[in-house]
Amino acid sequence: MNTNDHASGEFSEDQAKDPAGWRFDNSYARLPEVMYSRLSPVPVRSPRMAVFNAGLAEYLGLNADLLAGEEGVAIFSGNRLPSGAEPLAQAYAGHQFGYFTMLGDGRAILLGEQITPRGERFDIQFKGSGQTPFSRRGDGRAALGPMLREYIISEAMHALGIPTTRSLAVVTTGEPVYRESELAGAILTRVASSHIRVGTFEYQASQGDPELIRILAGYTLQRHFPELEDAENPPLALLRAVMERQAALVAKWMLVGFVHGVMNTDNMALSGETIDYGPCAFMDAYDPATVFSSIDQQGRYAYGNQPRIAGWNLTRFAETLVPVLDAHQEQAVTMANDLLESFSGLFRDQWLMGMRAKLGLFTDEDEDLDLIQDLLTLLHQQRLDYTNSLRDLAAEHPEQLPSFKGEAFTKWLPRWQSRLDRQSQPRQAVRESMLAHNPAVIPRNHRVEEALEAAVTRNDMGVMQRLLDVLARPFEDPEDQNYRLPPPASAPAYKTFCGT
Repeated sequence: MNTNDHASGEFSEDQAKDPAGWRFDNSYARLPEVMYSRLSPVPVRSPRMAVFNAGLAEYLGLNADLLAGEEGVAIFSGNRLPSGAEPLAQAYAGHQFGYFTMLGDGRAILLGEQITPRGERFDIQFKGSGQTPFSRRGDGRAALGPMLREYIISEAMHALGIPTTRSLAVVTTGEPVYRESELAGAILTRVASSHIRVGTFEYQASQGDPELIRILAGYTLQRHFPELEDAENPPLALLRAVMERQAALVAKWMLVGFVHGVMNTDNMALSGETIDYGPCAFMDAYDPATVFSSIDQQGRYAYGNQPRIAGWNLTRFAETLVPVLDAHQEQAVTMANDLLESFSGLFRDQWLMGMRAKLGLFTDEDEDLDLIQDLLTLLHQQRLDYTNSLRDLAAEHPEQLPSFKGEAFTKWLPRWQSRLDRQSQPRQAVRESMLAHNPAVIPRNHRVEEALEAAVTRNDMGVMQRLLDVLARPFEDPEDQNYRLPPPASAPAYKTFCGT
């Protein structure tokens, strides 16, 4: 999770004495009210705790022991609001599969902004907490399976060192939700550096008042990039900073084989955190065309398209800033375009740096890109597992492993080993570096489904907890090596669904 500044440190007497540790300072609620709608969560019938993240609670400065019990059930269901909360639903728009739509928090409510003991500021948001003015005929609720799925994947991403929103708790509501069938209802409590999205700016741009964009840009700079508030052109500095964070984020996705699945502009957080784990999944066999989402019929958000889509989304963000970049529109457009042209290079540098680390390369050589691309081509041609293949290269004698005995690899491996010989680091240091950058375990899709089925159909949280324990240490070889295995070849193609 990204940290941010500007906590006020001023709390009411009730908050200062709050036994659960809630310390809210709700800066977003002080913005113009066109940016949100104030309302409270809709109470639920008979909530129960499904899973609670005690470690994250403690990091936030909360009383984990208290919130793990009935107090937490009441709070995380929305049946009781802690002191200092100012619940609201945020307004935003978004390009969904390329088409502009007015959106907003249709089933989410921002409870408030928690100030941690370190002075960091984090949004506390409910997901599945009832209808809002932005629900668009939806019920505002969520099903248990997708909420547990977000809990698993977001916590796995955190353990992998990838900026992400996190999951504090999931409670069941005791009420059904109806999708294709009747499902158990649930509410996720999500923690984020903020929920400011590209779509947040798109919504304000649609209001036709440049002052709203100026206010929102200033707020975003203050919250996430305070060092840039005094820049010569603050909105331009904001665009550049957001581009840099997105380049780094998407590169990290690509390095672990993560497919977000629904990279709409409303799902791109300006903080640089991964947000909204709907139809996401992790790639097994390497293939740039990998798509898991059932609604992505054309592969718009395929694994290999993610850098291009990130650039497309950033262009939409830049368009919202044009009115405040320069008094002359033509000059503003030129400034934005000049900056946007650098995104592909920013991403390439981040990705190449990461791939060098995965291959144990401590130095830079011009031929590295060809070496890496040739390896990926071999993985693709032979349908080899992306995660395991890169991890296995760290073996003391990778050439003896069955996966690397084909003729193509007998030509590639000496090139790589010769490249290693041209740097001063000993092979043991190379191995250690590779093991630290290539995870042993990822949230294998069939393992995630196994955990969700046990939780949802049998009320057995043990399978999920064991999976979470393994995923919390992704760079360690698990005692149970089955967690490393991809699904059997006979398994049907994996499909994911958005869960809304």
